[in-house]
Amino acid sequence: MKSLAYFLRTNFKTVSFGWVLTFLSSFGQTFLISLYVPELIKTFAISEGTFGSIYALGTVIASVVLITVGHTIDHKPVKKVVFLNFIGLILSCLLLSFSAYNIALLIIAMIGLRLTGQGMLSHISQTVMSRFYGANRGKALSIAALGFPMGEAIFPICITTLIVTFGFEVAAQASAAFLILYLFLLSFRDLSYFDTEQSIAQKPSLKILAKDFGGIIKDRRFAIMMPSTFMLSFTSTAVFLYQYTFVEEKGWSVSLYAAFFTGYAITRFVMSIVGGLWVDKFTAKKLYRFFLIPQALGLLPFAFMDSIIGALLFLIATGITTGVAGTVKSAVLAEVYGTQKLGAVNSLFSMSMILSTAAAPLLIGFLIDQGVAFPYLMLTLFGLLVLAILNSQRLGSVPPASL
Repeated sequence: MKSLAYFLRTNFKTVSFGWVLTFLSSFGQTFLISLYVPELIKTFAISEGTFGSIYALGTVIASVVLITVGHTIDHKPVKKVVFLNFIGLILSCLLLSFSAYNIALLIIAMIGLRLTGQGMLSHISQTVMSRFYGANRGKALSIAALGFPMGEAIFPICITTLIVTFGFEVAAQASAAFLILYLFLLSFRDLSYFDTEQSIAQKPSLKILAKDFGGIIKDRRFAIMMPSTFMLSFTSTAVFLYQYTFVEEKGWSVSLYAAFFTGYAITRFVMSIVGGLWVDKFTAKKLYRFFLIPQALGLLPFAFMDSIIGALLFLIATGITTGVAGTVKSAVLAEVYGTQKLGAVNSLFSMSMILSTAAAPLLIGFLIDQGVAFPYLMLTLFGLLVLAILNSQRLGSVPPASL
């Protein structure tokens, strides 16, 4: 921990940038968008299933667009890419605030929030930190990843208060105003030190870009690593989007479950730090083979225990997995693929992650509508996680990249 504190003190200027990006990615994350859902359903007089379809559509489109713009971080100045992305996120928040006038505005807002918020801000933070740091990559990524749990702890309270007091329109406009303030501060900041590799990374043609993406997908490394990245987001989205439905089905106290969620946030925060230290000590390549195990095991008490303690065990286990994953799943790409085309590689893995957050509500929502019982839903997720874990064991035979 002393080494981490010293690293933060001597590198605060650079790692704080990565932290801010993950913190502000909250505006496009599922946990924050879900707060708007009840009001949007009332406004448009639609069902949860219909909104889920809109959300899935926006997410899928965002994931496709991400692979066409994600590579820009490889050959464009970081400040320019970030600045344009924040403009997109601000416009998306404003579109959400005016979406009551036309449902088409809601669809466009969902695409924008998912692309510029969850997609690009997370992608830029992870890519820049991975590329800028070598020996201390784990520490840098772990500090940057702390923006995720801190966003989960701070923004829901603020947004919920605004929605209840003034309505979802004002909450979305306040979000845009907050982002405009950061954009103003960003305009005065020099980020040129992140562009040290830009001279060797020329803008690729569409033909070269398509060839690069095709080569990545066909490579066995992608088939080994992608399922674990996919299942991490798939499982978390499947459970968290319908968590209160599951809690009510089990007959548990909703308020007590909400209080337990603090345990998840604290565990994720702590394990984000620990995960960074472990990456630097053991390598992300080794940790990637095992990071899904806690979440998989946590599903079992969640499904079969009658006591609400089962939910607490699941939340803590998931906090361990997501905390460690915040560092591991980014660092492993640099270790396995190298850093020269890391933006392109990361964008493909980010796309799979975003696609999983679209697939999860569709599949789980369909199974719920078909009357599949909660324990069997959790067993399905458990089985898929086990398959991903077993598949990731093949990573041990993959040689490290020459950075």
